[in-house]
Amino acid sequence: MEGLSQKKSPAAVSDVGAWAMNVISSVGIIMANKQLMSTAGYAFSFATTLTGFHFAVTALVGFVSNASGYSASKQVPFWELLWFSIVANVSITAMNFSLMLNSVGFYQISKLSMIPVVCVMEWIINNKKYSKEVKMSVVVVVIGVGVCTVTDVKVNLNGFICACLAVLSTSFQQISIGSLQKKHSVGSFELLSKTAPIQTVSLLIFGPFIDYCLSGIFIMNYQMSSGVIAFILLSCSLAVFCNISQYLCIGRFSAVSFQVLGHMKTVCVLTLGWLLFDSELTFKNIMGMIIAVVGMVIYSWAVEAEKQPGKPLSNSKTSLTEEEINLLKVGLDTSATVKDVEHAATKLQKR
Repeated sequence: MEGLSQKKSPAAVSDVGAWAMNVISSVGIIMANKQLMSTAGYAFSFATTLTGFHFAVTALVGFVSNASGYSASKQVPFWELLWFSIVANVSITAMNFSLMLNSVGFYQISKLSMIPVVCVMEWIINNKKYSKEVKMSVVVVVIGVGVCTVTDVKVNLNGFICACLAVLSTSFQQISIGSLQKKHSVGSFELLSKTAPIQTVSLLIFGPFIDYCLSGIFIMNYQMSSGVIAFILLSCSLAVFCNISQYLCIGRFSAVSFQVLGHMKTVCVLTLGWLLFDSELTFKNIMGMIIAVVGMVIYSWAVEAEKQPGKPLSNSKTSLTEEEINLLKVGLDTSATVKDVEHAATKLQKR
């Protein structure tokens, strides 16, 4: 039992590290972008182009890492990378248009709907089922975040269409991250370094025109300053950690877990907005945050409870997760299953 706990401990530490990196970098980038894009800051209202800058820096980091030998490059079919990049860019563009066309309240509702949409899509695509406890905790999280973020709700047809497209494309993109990593046995950073250049090119080509439709200002007419450049560089640096940690978290857990625990960022943003930018924090906000955190705690407990029936698998000498072992089993002959799992375990132990 001691050996088992020692093996689980490093994995638990790296899981916490991945979540911490995602929460800290995501909250940091939101704070930096708020200063960069708000009218009280630098009024740099070119969100899509800025995302292109983010992926350009991420692609550069990936190229340097591959060239220096810090990360290995594995073959992934280009059409799959292209398809994934198109879906990811549609997600970014649709989110921006949804924010522009809808009220803030409806935009927040559309973001909250991603959790049930991801659940349904994973059930359809991966035949994944969820326990009653997990479903209950998801409902609690959605209610909590809804209470503390949703205010005015106004709906129009164009905004509704953009919101639906944003929710579907974002949900599918997050499911695809985990699927591609498992299908081609690539790490989170490897996959990111392969998709980032494609997203960079497309976003920097089309981004300025999309931003012009959103803001009515072309980026070439914007007056740059040293402050703007400094915040763009800060935003891009944080985006590298944010992108890497997103791929890490989804690869380690699931798209649903990423969505549920990701709402911790909403709680952090509201709190920091109150501390740093004098944003109003009402009793309704506080109650909503408390409900959301309780839902996240219940979700974490429910996920751990779901793993209990699979305990014999985790007690074996392999360090593979239950999900990875199940993935190895699917589609394999019964006679070949044990050999493949043992082979994978031997490889991990040698590392």
